[in-house]
Amino acid sequence: MEPATVQSLNPQGDLVVGVDGSQESFGALRWALRQAALSGQTVNAVYGWSYSWDMGPEPTTDDELAKLRTQIAEKLRDWVKDAAEGIDISSDQIRLTSFRASGASALLEIGSDAQQIVVGRRTLGRVARWFSGSLSSSLAEESQIPVTIIRVENEDQSVQDEIASALTPGSQEVHFELPAPDTPRTSRPIVVGVDGSDTSRRALEFAAWLANLNHAPLHVMYCWQLKDMTGIPGYETSVPPLDVAQQHAEQVVQELIASSTLPEGLPIKTDVFHISAGKGLVSASRYCRHIVVGSRGLSGADAHFLGSVSKQLINLAECNLTIVH
Repeated sequence: MEPATVQSLNPQGDLVVGVDGSQESFGALRWALRQAALSGQTVNAVYGWSYSWDMGPEPTTDDELAKLRTQIAEKLRDWVKDAAEGIDISSDQIRLTSFRASGASALLEIGSDAQQIVVGRRTLGRVARWFSGSLSSSLAEESQIPVTIIRVENEDQSVQDEIASALTPGSQEVHFELPAPDTPRTSRPIVVGVDGSDTSRRALEFAAWLANLNHAPLHVMYCWQLKDMTGIPGYETSVPPLDVAQQHAEQVVQELIASSTLPEGLPIKTDVFHISAGKGLVSASRYCRHIVVGSRGLSGADAHFLGSVSKQLINLAECNLTIVH
């Protein structure tokens, strides 16, 4: 299957959200409902479930199975009702789907024709993540449409506090703190990481759509290293000076913007930094509201698996993240 183009993403396609009752999935559902309230899209809340011991005796008849499905549907309805509180969205824009399958399988099947799939960053217990990996990573690897991963504030905060206190001499209790701007998260820009590839063009167009919807400025960021600077005229067999490489990177960004379909009047700022993409974009995630990247870059090795930058951001980004294929 060919990767989805921006045109096939369909701005009015569904937002398919993975829901399981966790705090993380609640945050993902709230985010999707807010976006749909702005765009008019439909939110499909999907609960992919499989039978477990805490559900009671396993159903042995069709009637018992039907009763269990009804209980699951009621649980899903309650979760969505709680998440929609205070959001001005029509009930016609909300769809509920319960599906007996693993969460990733259900979301991939139901979301195959959606605009994007939305999940919380952590939706599995620590033991499950150890053995099977996170749901967000699995979806980002396998999905052919954008996957948006919503970060819940203060993830692992208590453990980080414990580490800070353990490594501080004396008995003083220390709290782990990261530097952050005073600007509220919702007032910060949306950042898209690009490298000139076709995938990053799709990421740019998705980010522009998201920024336009939320009336947010868009920053197009290219983080480069000398090893990435190939094909510069006059330096085909040698390493270019830093200023020449910087100019080339700036040209790559301008050409990418010029060749992309972007909303008219959208404020766009370009940022070009001499730093590895992973480090640069993780740093950017501290100061923006949302990061968008392509699943693969220009590297030939990235053609067969999720790009290393995407993987770093799934684990380390401090804001919401969308992986575009």
